[in-house]
Amino acid sequence: MTFMRPINNRSTRQKRPLGVQGILEWAFGVEKAQLELPEPEGVVREGYGFGLEYILMQRAALGCRIDGGRHKMGSYTHPDAEVIAACVAGIPDSLGGKRMAIRVAELARAGLTPDWMPGVVPRCVPVETKRNQHGERATTIVVGTERVLSRGKWLTVEVLACPVTFSPHPQQIDAARRAYDDWWQALDWVRDGLVAGGMLREVAVTAAMPKVRPWKKRDIHPQSFPLSNGI
Repeated sequence: MTFMRPINNRSTRQKRPLGVQGILEWAFGVEKAQLELPEPEGVVREGYGFGLEYILMQRAALGCRIDGGRHKMGSYTHPDAEVIAACVAGIPDSLGGKRMAIRVAELARAGLTPDWMPGVVPRCVPVETKRNQHGERATTIVVGTERVLSRGKWLTVEVLACPVTFSPHPQQIDAARRAYDDWWQALDWVRDGLVAGGMLREVAVTAAMPKVRPWKKRDIHPQSFPLSNGI
């Protein structure tokens, strides 16, 4: 008697687990994925106007495998990387929109994290200094006059002061850290979108995220539990 063994068409290949920052660096840095940003409002182009995100969503709804990848500047782009780029391109305006999408892609392509100015403390420094044969000295200005009694005589003397400033200014540090926080929020949105979409074939999105407000020693992200990849 001959027994027929059922054929399992599902791939047994294990997905590579990566946090969202690692996924973005792989997609934009290694695979050289490009952003497909939506057209500005009021711009009409020929064709149906369906973006990459729409096409990918429709394929997923039909159970189709995202195939091929595209040739960009003579090189092959992994289809997972294209899905990731499409997700980044969809960052909503409330999180920075196109500008943030470009920033996320550029940082990922360079393998960088936004500079939140770690360890920087504002220092009080002279506004201007001068150097002579005796060394460097702070520049002073006249802020008034006073009469003083010296050796039995009243003299008018100038009151000098050294204008100072803070470097870096606290507002610069605050701006750098706000920019980091905005970038973090965008990555959190991208991660949630990739998990919910469940369209990645060879990469598994983990819960790993860059540090939340790393300038605060004990700031723990509430989502410390593992996420499902939606598949």
